[in-house]
Amino acid sequence: MSSSPVNGAVEEVKSAAVEDKPAAEKAVLRLRGHRGCSGPDEKAGFEFNIMVVGQSGLGKSTLVNTLFKSKVSRKSCSPNYEEKISKTVKLQSVSHVIEEKGVKMKLTVIDTPGFGDQINNENCWEPIVSYVNDQYERYLKEELYVNRKPRIPDTRVHCCVYFLPATGHWLRPIDVEFMKRLGKIVSIVPVIAKADTLTMEERLEFKQRVRQDLKANGIRVYPQTEYDEDPEDRILNDKIRENIPFAVVGTDKEHQVNGNKVLGRKTKWGIIEVENVAHCEFTNLRDLLIRSHLQDLKDVTHNIHYETFRVRRLNESNLTVHGLALSCFPMENGTHGTNGTSDRSESESHL
Repeated sequence: MSSSPVNGAVEEVKSAAVEDKPAAEKAVLRLRGHRGCSGPDEKAGFEFNIMVVGQSGLGKSTLVNTLFKSKVSRKSCSPNYEEKISKTVKLQSVSHVIEEKGVKMKLTVIDTPGFGDQINNENCWEPIVSYVNDQYERYLKEELYVNRKPRIPDTRVHCCVYFLPATGHWLRPIDVEFMKRLGKIVSIVPVIAKADTLTMEERLEFKQRVRQDLKANGIRVYPQTEYDEDPEDRILNDKIRENIPFAVVGTDKEHQVNGNKVLGRKTKWGIIEVENVAHCEFTNLRDLLIRSHLQDLKDVTHNIHYETFRVRRLNESNLTVHGLALSCFPMENGTHGTNGTSDRSESESHL
């Protein structure tokens, strides 16, 4: 089967940091104390794919680098995956192998340069919606092969971190429209970018307004209450929901504070310590993404979002669990059974 996604919208290029360079040059980074690498895939390793969305200048790359304490998202590097989808928005992804105590995780960061940067941002979310659905389509086709791979490469987006500008006001129309659409097909975690530009009072008021807007517009953000499996989960997730959107600050610079080196941003008022919960909620976001909820994000992606897509696509193709239509069954040469049609069937919106 061709590795190109449906619609010809995007084509994945293997990460130079993971696949194309000699072993000595492979980027093997460490989580430096971060945990969350557990479960049935521990020995084999696993993939975690995180998308960051927001207008330019909100510090997306810096925050991702701060999260993983490594330069996993770099403005200066040539993207391993880059396909211009429209005149304004394009998607870029960079993959790295992160290793902790012998457990390897292939981390892919998908960035969306150009999103929200134009005077007319109408339908600027469409390339992103298409990308998410294309990864579901690719995974589905791999599942339907007669001799499928023992381990299907997982390029599905497990989490979308959406960056809100620290305006101190309400959600903008583009924020509402994007999160309403993407919240149906991927787990969204909203954050207030560069939260140190707001006073503590302004930050609390803005967070409250955002939560009101999310509720008023029926926007689904992670973790959703309907996915709480037991009372213990609900207690933990309620605390997370109370803090959404996370007010975050990212930096790769260290400063001396009381004789200790800390990650922080220097301002005329002092040092904003990134990992100090009294200064910002960066640690809450980090714990959610790569400690307490990493596996749950993958599970929700597979069992909820992908399953919804899979059922709809199989119904559209007149496929059933016990009887697959031969004309739609992927064969070894990438064709569909006897009719010889290409296996790149069109993927419709998952909305």
